Amino acid sequence: MITTIVYIEVKPDCVNDFIEATVKNHQASVKEAGNMRFDFLQSNSNPCSFVLYEAYETEEEAAKHKETAHYLEWREKVAPFMAEQRLGVRYKAIKPENSLKLNYEQL
Repeated sequence: MITTIVYIEVKPDCVNDFIEATVKNHQASVKEAGNMRFDFLQSNSNPCSFVLYEAYETEEEAAKHKETAHYLEWREKVAPFMAEQRLGVRYKAIKPENSLKLNYEQL
């Protein structure tokens, strides 16, 4: 499992637009082959601070995500909302080794 944690700071007047665009991206991303998780988090203490936690079964599937129409649309749409450049950090999962895909439809 390959994970990416993306740290994002959004301009205060863009928070709602950022959330709307990112929810749309989330809804499409969780349907991708190989996607195991796509969590969208907002800080309790700073409403302009967000984290995306993305998990894919393989490096190849994680790379394919960045080629999808929904990701490319999201990237372009949210670019002007950024207070600073977003930071994506890649991780290799140690445990769990074989995480089950989260069933978002049950949430």
